[in-house]
Amino acid sequence: MSNNVWSEAKQKKVKAIDSFAKAKGTTASGLARMSGLNPTTFNKSKRMTEYGQERWPSTQSLSKILNATNTSFSEFAKYIQD
Repeated sequence: MSNNVWSEAKQKKVKAIDSFAKAKGTTASGLARMSGLNPTTFNKSKRMTEYGQERWPSTQSLSKILNATNTSFSEFAKYIQD
């Protein structure tokens, strides 16, 4: 997979979290808190490493937000595709 495709996939996943949070009536920070995560977990400042590489949200973090909102992965995937 080329770097551009990989980068685009990461951006879609991160944007999906923002869109998903908005659909649930909260922010990315609110979604993190609701899921038992640190409220800064999905902050824009944490989306890049100190070396300028994009950070991919962990599957564990995704699992926690899906459990907290009683949402299936297939439902969440709709936000990735938007």
